[in-house]
Order: sequence, then C-alpha cells, then structure tokens
Amino acid sequence: MNAKQYKQKLLDQLYAPYIKCMQCPLGKLGRTHVVFGDGNPDAALMFIGEGPGQDEDAQGKPFVGRSGKLLNRLLETAGLERSDVFITNIVKCRPPNNRKPFPSESATCKSILLINQIKIIRPTVICTLGSAAIQGLIDDQNIKISQIRGKVLKYENISVIPTYHPAYILRNPKELTTLFDDIQHAFKLSQKTKR
Repeated sequence: MNAKQYKQKLLDQLYAPYIKCMQCPLGKLGRTHVVFGDGNPDAALMFIGEGPGQDEDAQGKPFVGRSGKLLNRLLETAGLERSDVFITNIVKCRPPNNRKPFPSESATCKSILLINQIKIIRPTVICTLGSAAIQGLIDDQNIKISQIRGKVLKYENISVIPTYHPAYILRNPKELTTLFDDIQHAFKLSQKTKR
C-alpha cells in the first residue's frame, strides 16, 4: 500500500462515523450529503473553501458548481490537475441559502473533521478560499480577506495563503488575475517546501 492509498484509507475511516453527522445545526437544516472533500489524499497543496453550495450538496463533492468550474480552469492554467490537489471546506454541510457558516458551525466541523484531514494529508501549503475559510482555520473572525490575501500565514507548521473565493470572482471579474496569482503562488510554494 503506497502513501496515497494509506492516507485514503485513513480518510475513509475518519469520515465513516460522520456520514449522517448531527454534531452542529447544519446537519438538521436540510443537507443532502456531507461533503468531506475530494482529490489527492497525499497532496502537497490543499484548498479549503467556506462550505458546500447547492450543486456540491446534491453531488457530494466540493467545488462542482460555477465556482468549481472556475477553480478547475485556474488550476489547469497554473499547471495543475484537480486530482493533484485536495479540496475541502471549513464546514462539510450546506448552510441554508448558502449563507456564511456561523463560527460555532465552523469550530465544530474543524475540530472533528478538518484538523484530522490536515493531519492525515499533511499538505505543505493550504490555500484558503474566502473569508470564512481563513477565519475558521485560524479562529479569528475579525480577519479581512482584502487585507491579508496573498500573504503567507502559518497554521501549525504549514504555510497558508488566503485568497478570494471563486464565487466572489464570478461577481467581481476584475479580481480574476489576483486569484490566479495567489493560486500560482500557493502551487509554487508547495513545490519548494519539503515534507
């Protein structure tokens, strides 16, 4: 069993008790699927978004709607395949009407799933997509994405590059180059950093 297979087995074991998770209110608010994550379980680069949307909830995979299609195009332009990275969200269940996850929801999901995903995958770089993702990861609700995007922060010993969410870019296309530059920066940094 190679590292990729072993880490996938560990992820499957992590997810098994939470397939019908009711640890926070999101489990009772009409979700269809718990959307754990998708991609390479041995990835050097991990993306963390805010939460599943309608398409993600229906399909059980993160970033498969319009935002996901944009993210896929940006990854390809940067020289990556979606299968090269691991993609997940701060919360694994869809918030009603795609609202921002509440801090208590993010904290619950982070403690039981996200921290363990990070420990298993052991990425060298995490790229957070949107304010809720970075706020939830580093437990600071006062962070403004416009002030810290593109800067290298730390979570444990992992480099973290916060950037805009692709959904924001769909509404503000003038920032497309900024998002691409941040993704490319995260990819290059993940190639330089040794495990």
